[in-house]
Amino acid sequence: MRIRSTLTALAVVVAGLVASAGSSPAAGTTTGSAYCGIVWGSAEKAAGALSDAPLVAVRTGRHDCYDRVVFEFAGPVDGYAVGYGETWTEGEGLALSPYTAGDALLRVSLRAPAYDADHQGTVPYAVGEHVANVLRCSTLRDVVFGGSFEGYSTFAVGVRARLPFRTFTLAGPGAHSRVVLDVAHQWQE
Repeated sequence: MRIRSTLTALAVVVAGLVASAGSSPAAGTTTGSAYCGIVWGSAEKAAGALSDAPLVAVRTGRHDCYDRVVFEFAGPVDGYAVGYGETWTEGEGLALSPYTAGDALLRVSLRAPAYDADHQGTVPYAVGEHVANVLRCSTLRDVVFGGSFEGYSTFAVGVRARLPFRTFTLAGPGAHSRVVLDVAHQWQE
């Protein structure tokens, strides 16, 4: 008898769990809708191959639903790896987190150098230098240059929290190309 009542109770609990798993958000779950329709997530994103087109500019901008960092190159570039976590200087291995504002850190590894064929720097930034204006940005807190070594260039992008982001490439202007990083202002409505 005791086994039968235990099995009945267990069946009621399982039935309740199955019923609640199939319920809609309107039925009482607390899941909010995607902010501005953004469904990017916060997992690492990587694409492309190594290029020898040098980095020539870094700039930021604020949009309605996200903040943007643009890395511009003097030629075709499509290689990057971006993810949350500690960022290290290229060639030296020093952590950039003590020098980067923000509660979360995006490590940006661009598969292109910040120097030309004669190994002359193509951007005016020194390792550890803050390189972009983030004054009007809602999410961005800092962009710090981590250096360029053996064809890779690194940046630490400080943001106010671990938020969804996307990364993609654009052609132009002219023969230039851009790697774009967008970080959402929030997760849900």
